[in-house]
Parts: sequence; structure tokens; C-alpha cells
Amino acid sequence: MQSTVKFKLPARIKREAGRFVSCCPILDVWSQGETKDKALNNLNEALQLFFISCFERGTLVEVLKKCGFTLTKRRGAKPHPLPKRYESLEVSVPFQIPAKADPAEWRV
Repeated sequence: MQSTVKFKLPARIKREAGRFVSCCPILDVWSQGETKDKALNNLNEALQLFFISCFERGTLVEVLKKCGFTLTKRRGAKPHPLPKRYESLEVSVPFQIPAKADPAEWRV
């Protein structure tokens, strides 16, 4: 079964040495690009690969907890506001979940 999870994450972009460097500080994931848009797109891809890699190794829940993520029980819960120096980056991650998976194992 495939499921898509959306994460809304803080992102920062700085111009350094003629390139744009992007990061998601909460997960310590970095990327770069020739333009601001390229840097954000590359960061989005790096974050997708980060989440998929953690999921495939069975460490996603542990990593998210260590980074300060918590389970929100109510639907439509509003995220914490970001400081002005951050942009909001929405990352959609497709996960392939085994048919016999226990949903309780995937809770953060």
C-alpha cells in the first residue's frame, strides 16, 4: 500500500559565493542551487530522500522524536509559527507500507 505524508518544515536560504545554500535546520539537511528556486527544489528532494531512507532503515520514528517532532492527535492542527528568517517548505513523501504493517509502529 502506498501512502503520502506531507511535512511542513522550516527552510533557510543564503547566498554564498555566487550560489544559494538551503537548509532545513530542524533535520540538519542541506542543499544548494544556482538560483533560490533551484536551492529550494534541491532541498525538497534531499528531504524526501532523507525521509525515505530513514523509513526504509526503520529509524524514521526515532529520528523524528530526536528532532523534537510530536504526535498531533487532532486533524487540522495548526503548526507552530516560523520565525521570520525561515521560509515554509512543504515536502510530500510517498511511502510504500507493507500490507501487514502495524499502524501503532508508525506513530511519532
